Amino acid sequence: MTPALVIGGGPTGLMAAGELARAGLPVIVVEAKPSVARKFLMAGKSGLNLTKDEPFEQLITAYGGAADWLRPILADFDAGAVQDWARDLGQDLFTGSTGRVFPRVMKASPLLRAWLAELAGRGVAIRTRWRWTGWDGAAFLFDTPSGIQRIEPAVTVLALGGASWARLGSDGQWAGLLAARGVDLSPFEPANAGVLVDWSNHMTPFMSQPLKSVAWHAGALSSRGEAVISVRGLEGGGIYSVSAALRDGVALTVDLFPDLAETELTRRLAKSRGKASQSAHLRKSLKLAGARAALLMEFGRPLPQDPAALAALLKALPVRHAGPRPMDEAISTAGGVARGALDDTLMLRALPGVFCAGEMLDWEAPTGGYLLTGCFATGRWAGRAAARWAQAGISAPMR
Repeated sequence: MTPALVIGGGPTGLMAAGELARAGLPVIVVEAKPSVARKFLMAGKSGLNLTKDEPFEQLITAYGGAADWLRPILADFDAGAVQDWARDLGQDLFTGSTGRVFPRVMKASPLLRAWLAELAGRGVAIRTRWRWTGWDGAAFLFDTPSGIQRIEPAVTVLALGGASWARLGSDGQWAGLLAARGVDLSPFEPANAGVLVDWSNHMTPFMSQPLKSVAWHAGALSSRGEAVISVRGLEGGGIYSVSAALRDGVALTVDLFPDLAETELTRRLAKSRGKASQSAHLRKSLKLAGARAALLMEFGRPLPQDPAALAALLKALPVRHAGPRPMDEAISTAGGVARGALDDTLMLRALPGVFCAGEMLDWEAPTGGYLLTGCFATGRWAGRAAARWAQAGISAPMR
C-alpha cells in the first residue's frame, strides 16, 4: 500500500502522522536531524508549557491577524483537547496561577517517549537524517546516509518548521523548493525574540536579573510578563509578547508601576524628602530598588525633579534598543506559507495532495502555550484532511 508521507519530525509532524495512522494508512515520517522533536525537547528544558487553560475566545486573540483563519482549526483542538491528549499519553498535568499548563515532571522527554511509543504501535515509521531536496516527477527526493532516496506517497504533510533555531532543524531552506513550484510565501521575520540593548557599564551588576511587576508597551501591544536583563539586551515572555511591534520599529516603553496610577505616584513623590537623595527618596516612597531602579537610571537620567514629570517617566520609561535579536536566535518566526496559498484543509492550491502545518505557515503567537497549541492543532487538522484525501483515492501527480 502506498504510504502517507510526513516531512518534519517536530510536534506538528508527529501529530499529523498520528492522525494518518489512525485512519489506517501506512505512514513514514522523515526528519533531517539525527532525532525527532529537538526544538520541542529544548523548549521543555525550562518546563514544557503545553497550552494556556483559558476560555476559547480569549485564547484565540493570541493569534492576532491569523485568528479568523485559525479559528476552526483551534476550536477543533483547543486547550482542553491538548490537555486530554497529554493525559491519554500518561502525563500528569498541572495549571499554574497564570493558566499555563505543564506536565507535572516539568520535562518534555517523558511525553515524547510515550508519544513515540504510541506512534510506533500504530506502525508509524520514522527515518532520521533524511533531508528533503526536491522532487523527481511525483516522487519526493531525500539526501540520506545511504544516498538519494525516493518516496512517491499517496499524500504528503509538510511540517518543516519556520526559520529560527537552525541547529535544531528549523532552517527555512524548504522555502525555495516551494517557491519554485508557485507557492506564495511571506518573508520570514523573527517572532518571540528578545531585543538588543547596548548597556552601559552601570548595568553590569544586574545581568541575569529578572524585571518583575512591570508592563511593557509597544504600539498597540502590551504585556505584564517578566523579562530578564541579559548581556545583549532583554529576554523573556514580557518582551516576546510585544516583539511583533518592535520588529516594525515601534518604540518600546516600560511601566515600572503598572498597579499604581500616575496621580498616586505623583502624590507619593511630592512628599518632602528632606536631605535624602533622589534615589533614596524613590526607594523610600516607592520601594524602587534593584533591577527596576537600575533600568530607570539607565534610560531616565537625568531624572526630572518635578514629581509629576518623574511620575510620568516611571509610567512610560523609554527603552532604547537596537531592534529584535537575529532571526536564528528567535524562538519562532512570522512568515512562511501564505494563507492564500492554502485551501481550508491546509492543502496547497498549487500542489494538490500536499498539506502544510505548524510554524511553516504564516502565523505567529506569543509563548505561554499558544505556539505549541497552534502546532498541535494545525498538525492534527492537516493530518485528518490528508487522510480523507488519500482515502478518496484522488490522484494528482506532480508536474
